[in-house]
Amino acid sequence: MSFTIEVFDFNKNSDISGWKIVNDNVMGGVSNSQFYLNDSGHGVFIGQVSLENNGGFCSVRHSFDLNEINESSSIIIKVKGDGKRYQLRVKESSRNPESYIHYFNTSKKWEVIEISLDQLIPWYRGNKLDRPNFNGDQIQEIGFLIGNKKEEDFKLMIDNITIKSEK
Repeated sequence: MSFTIEVFDFNKNSDISGWKIVNDNVMGGVSNSQFYLNDSGHGVFIGQVSLENNGGFCSVRHSFDLNEINESSSIIIKVKGDGKRYQLRVKESSRNPESYIHYFNTSKKWEVIEISLDQLIPWYRGNKLDRPNFNGDQIQEIGFLIGNKKEEDFKLMIDNITIKSEK
């Protein structure tokens, strides 16, 4: 039996105050981005990635508590991108320094992307870690990052994020 857990459903009344921008300025870079609701109620992650001062990424993240997942769970995102590559990022615990990531490419159309949690690879500060893929039983943070080693403008619209789990 499978069930779905809503992580975030964007609409005109969504409270996005829990979504936080983290750009490369935490390490001296000058990339910039913002996150807002558009008139249709979609989350919009938009900005410019710069390589100046050893920079090169923009990210947005949301903290929450979810402990109803298992090894057969997957994340489903409905997004509309700009044809660029992004990372989906999760953290099992907000105290952990590493994130588990999966790259996905976008088209210029709305699409539903399903990513099995066991496909998420551990990374820390741009480096793949020699550890197993995600196998946790909880998620406390989810986010999106763009950092394709080039200067670029970007725009990613998000409609919803859910977790599908098997029991």
